[in-house]
Amino acid sequence: MTEPEPTRHNPSAAEPHRTDPLTRLTLEQLRRRTSMKWRTHPEDVLPLWVAEMDVPLAAPVVEALHSALDLGDTGYPFGTAYAEALAAFAQERWGWDGLRVEHTAIVPDVMLGIVEVLRLITDPGDAVVVCSPVYPPFYAFVGHDAREVVEARLGPDLRIDPRALEDAFVRARRGGRRAAFLMSNPHNPTGVVHTRGELEAVAALARRHGVRVVSDEIHAPLVLPGAIFTPFLSVPGAENAFMLASASKAWNLAGLKAAVAVAGPEAADELRLLPEEVGHGPSHLGVIAHTAAFREGGDWLDELLLGLDANRRLLGELIAEHLPEVGCRRPEGTYLAWLDCRRLGLHDDHGTDGPGVVSDVAGPARMFLDKARVALSSGHVFGSGGEGHVRLNFATPPAILREALTRMGQAVRDL
Repeated sequence: MTEPEPTRHNPSAAEPHRTDPLTRLTLEQLRRRTSMKWRTHPEDVLPLWVAEMDVPLAAPVVEALHSALDLGDTGYPFGTAYAEALAAFAQERWGWDGLRVEHTAIVPDVMLGIVEVLRLITDPGDAVVVCSPVYPPFYAFVGHDAREVVEARLGPDLRIDPRALEDAFVRARRGGRRAAFLMSNPHNPTGVVHTRGELEAVAALARRHGVRVVSDEIHAPLVLPGAIFTPFLSVPGAENAFMLASASKAWNLAGLKAAVAVAGPEAADELRLLPEEVGHGPSHLGVIAHTAAFREGGDWLDELLLGLDANRRLLGELIAEHLPEVGCRRPEGTYLAWLDCRRLGLHDDHGTDGPGVVSDVAGPARMFLDKARVALSSGHVFGSGGEGHVRLNFATPPAILREALTRMGQAVRDL
């Protein structure tokens, strides 16, 4: 492989006019991290794949953790402080006062919480509808729990297609099976923020067909300027639905496990059937950290959102300059961009990483990794409609983003 020509951009340099969390760590500091994002690939690779942000922790979170450690407060989690903090955040940020603390449960993380909720409302052999392309663990966790995944493809505009969704609901309910719709709100990987009207339509369809909705709202605090987040449980018809939330994505707390399951008023009795041992899974320090984030981390979040908005604009400019053949609809939320690379003519052959091991990196993601030394998430793992695409995490210092897109552009020109 020919190494890309060095560019004038220094990936370790923060841009002086930016003061948000995305400019506070250098590449050298980030490479000292031991998490998945920074240790999966060799040091010459710029990692823009897994959903970890390149930011320092918010000061209120650090202070809460230090206080707990100073006290030796590292036992088992207890109480409803986390749910209370989430309810207050929902009221302040989204104008939603319908989150009832008595209708919540603490779960280990959002995906494990989803599995436990699906066990309450479906049985092995039942169906779970997803809107593809969508977050890959939706397939893995649902399939491993003996439920059938039924896809409803997103429309050409990457938004929920009501006709496709209704068709999937009909297929999911065949034979009298119970069925659930596992929704990503905002949607991962496309960055679409569902409108209130779209969510009302989902609720109406679900009611009509007897499908229960479980809404993954882990990215809810990360709605960027120009869009408005609507909690699914706040729309008419969603009273028998569930939502899962945490501070994990918005405050970069994936390694501090804890999440909240919330039931609509008609589903509260079902949530009370959650096995008692599920509440033993969350980390006490995780609960402390997430509670502090929701309760006191608003100022830090506001700075982050400004930085993500700036990076979103920068990414659009860099794609236009270096990758004009690649399509990218402007993400409305999250820090994830869904890049359409099909015009590059690369195959999603799904290759292997060794004998009998199917690769998670194929097609354009494989090319960008091998030729540009930039790690992206490969579109084929997101289900139908993902082939020929890559997901790019733009929650990184702008200089790293510039360097990555410059390398990617050079790799395409060298094809």
